[in-house]
Amino acid sequence: MTNTQQQDSVSISEVAHKNHEELFPNHKSTLKVTDPELIEVFDNFAFDEVIAESKLDTKTRVMLILASIIGSQAVSEYRVMVGAALNVGVTPIEIKEILYQSVPYLGMAKAFDFVHATNEVMSSKGIQLPLEGQSTTNPETRYDKGLAIQKTVFGETIDQMYERSPKDQLHIQRFLSANCFGDYYTRNGVEIRVRELITLSILIALGGVESQIKGHIQGNLNIGNGKEILLDLITQLLPWVGYPRTLNALKCLQEVATE
Repeated sequence: MTNTQQQDSVSISEVAHKNHEELFPNHKSTLKVTDPELIEVFDNFAFDEVIAESKLDTKTRVMLILASIIGSQAVSEYRVMVGAALNVGVTPIEIKEILYQSVPYLGMAKAFDFVHATNEVMSSKGIQLPLEGQSTTNPETRYDKGLAIQKTVFGETIDQMYERSPKDQLHIQRFLSANCFGDYYTRNGVEIRVRELITLSILIALGGVESQIKGHIQGNLNIGNGKEILLDLITQLLPWVGYPRTLNALKCLQEVATE
């Protein structure tokens, strides 16, 4: 089979093509030329089969995929997906909030390159930086507001964490309340239910953090993101994070939801 015949034999379903075009209108894929069989398998799976199982709207689905790509540390794919997110109505502020939300979970060392990648993509599209600030706290209020939203998500578990913490580790609990929640969760731009889905997406992609995945599955359930939504999220991340992390997340969901 010649290269031309091989390229012509690539069969992308109509649904997959439509869904792909929604994210990447008029995109000319170089991989479709060099790796046609891979693109046929992946596009038909990710943009047809998997999406057919979803009730999430396109914008939310892409936001969660974008979060998982940060968790996967895939900067090149992230650049492409930021453009796709903008194409389907994700605002620059929402993109920045997804990125900022990743910082307390990945650490700045892993988030740093994504900050620069985001700024480069936005600048190339004429988006003026910095964007409007979204912080709602200050040094005097961050702890109390963070603790309040922490309890909204996790309930009495937070009091138990403080009570059970060794005295020499209490500063970590305070950091969680003031920094992780006070500095980040209290921000505007993304509502709390979506923000908690974003956090879960980052953790699933990160891998090796099953206890935190379980905690944030429970947190999602506590604020109204039911098991069906969480299963949908895990399903939509599958093509982007792979089967091992997907199966680990499903096991966590089954254990927490059963409890």
